[in-house]
Amino acid sequence: MTATDQAVSAAVAGDEPAFAALAERHRRELHVHCYRMLASFDDAEDAVQETFLKAWRGRTGFDGGSQFRAWLYRIATNVCLDMLRRSSRRTAANSFAEVPWLQPYPDLLLDQAAPSDEQPEAVAISRETISLAFLAALQVLPPRQRAALIARDVLGWPASETASALGTSVAAANSALQRARTTMQSHLPGARAEWSAREPSAEERELVEQFIAAHERFDADAAMAIAARDIRVTMPPLPYCYQGTEELRPLMATAAAMGEWRLVPVGANRMPAAASYLRRPGDTQFRAFKFDVMRIEAGMIAEITTFSADLFPAFGLQLTMASGGSVSLQAREESGAPRGGARQPRGDAPGAPPGLLRSRLAFCKDEDGVQVPGVPRRATAGSADAHVRLRPRRVEPDAGRPARAVPRRGRGHVLRRVRRGADRDEKGPGPGVPE
Repeated sequence: MTATDQAVSAAVAGDEPAFAALAERHRRELHVHCYRMLASFDDAEDAVQETFLKAWRGRTGFDGGSQFRAWLYRIATNVCLDMLRRSSRRTAANSFAEVPWLQPYPDLLLDQAAPSDEQPEAVAISRETISLAFLAALQVLPPRQRAALIARDVLGWPASETASALGTSVAAANSALQRARTTMQSHLPGARAEWSAREPSAEERELVEQFIAAHERFDADAAMAIAARDIRVTMPPLPYCYQGTEELRPLMATAAAMGEWRLVPVGANRMPAAASYLRRPGDTQFRAFKFDVMRIEAGMIAEITTFSADLFPAFGLQLTMASGGSVSLQAREESGAPRGGARQPRGDAPGAPPGLLRSRLAFCKDEDGVQVPGVPRRATAGSADAHVRLRPRRVEPDAGRPARAVPRRGRGHVLRRVRRGADRDEKGPGPGVPE
């Protein structure tokens, strides 16, 4: 019996430290798996927590052997399916503005998902499909088709194992896979190899440096010079979609009027990105404000997807920056999904092994030790605690373009209508500047 088999046997027999250690070994890759299913970093955290809790409570149902990892994946998949059924999230995903729950995933944590030794999970991570375009396209699929495609085309599971995880026949699982592939091909490049995001090239990194310099200098001409003429800017969860360089200039003017900016290059979803800090007039510090994740084509910035500052700690970034200071990038080690600040223990899982479940964020402190509101699970519209306050605006639709209902979390639903080229006073600042 190998050491792994001994650890699995001990965990299934109720050895709490052994079970927690095994679960921790697979935490990051399970988080990535749930993120693919849900397209939300925060929701994926909840799904992993629920997965480990279900696994612990149902450990006697594990039939032993070396398939502990596959067993956890099956539980995680079904946890995600349950979450999707409850949320009823569906989208046409014509743009990221139509996927309001979409969040970025830090490259720092993707690097953690790939183990240093030669383990089976390293193969799955090495051919990850994690780009924002792939994530958004997945959201078009019904949940079971989504799960079938991820199991077969991302994780490389055989048809029989996929069918077992989904609780269906092999024929039904294969049918779901084929329908999913057809839908995905209509939203993504036809070549399967193009589905995966690759590491940013040296040219792309240089383009990001030019992007940063242009925005810190408020140089609109320099920003236009590296932007594609049909550049698109979206800001999930806000429903805005800006198209073309003519719509980009006013956004930069609005950003310049807000104060002084400092940008830091980061990586998200294996795509180049920049984290922005804003120092408003009268403030002494630059404060975390937004992420701009960029899609680069033919040496030009073709798309910018802007996210609020919710996940700065997960990217290893401070929430504030002193004037003239710098920000270091390093993954926090206190959690598999670091968020920073003091944390509240979970009180809803009696009997779970110590260390199995991560505690929830209570509050954060800035670099001077001053308590600030905790990084919210989502900077929701109207939230008084959000670092980035998102004020909903009413935007009328183009003729013939259907209205779209966007959840306003915690306050029921609010009908937001979207159109391109709306009046400037009805838009938020950008590029990638959520209000």
